[in-house]
Amino acid sequence: MNATLPADPAPATSPTPLCDRLRAHGEWNPAWQAGYDLDPEWTERFMAMGLKPMLSGVLDAKTIEFLAIAVDASCTHLYAPGVRRHIRKALDLGATKEEITAVLQLTSVLGIHSMSLGAPMLIEELAAREAAAAPRD
Repeated sequence: MNATLPADPAPATSPTPLCDRLRAHGEWNPAWQAGYDLDPEWTERFMAMGLKPMLSGVLDAKTIEFLAIAVDASCTHLYAPGVRRHIRKALDLGATKEEITAVLQLTSVLGIHSMSLGAPMLIEELAAREAAAAPRD
């Protein structure tokens, strides 16, 4: 999402002006479509809630793009088209290769939970298997 999104091209009568605006400016994630098809009003309210911090002016546009890169690149989201789009926007706003790399590096630590959760389980299961295989006296 770009903090400087152009004016709303949708008619004032549209029940989902923000969703319409996102589509018109190439900011619509196709993954959102199923939710929109099921309940356009809920999707509109969800988008309004999620985008409020971005459109409020509290954060500068480059910082918003860094956050969008982090969200789209996170292991719980992994939306490559969004990562690419927000990297382009961040570069357009003057971000450096080093800044974007730092955002990606910071985001990558989310994946450490796979190891911190899985490694103890592996150790427990190996110990249980070893205990089960041990000769009984």
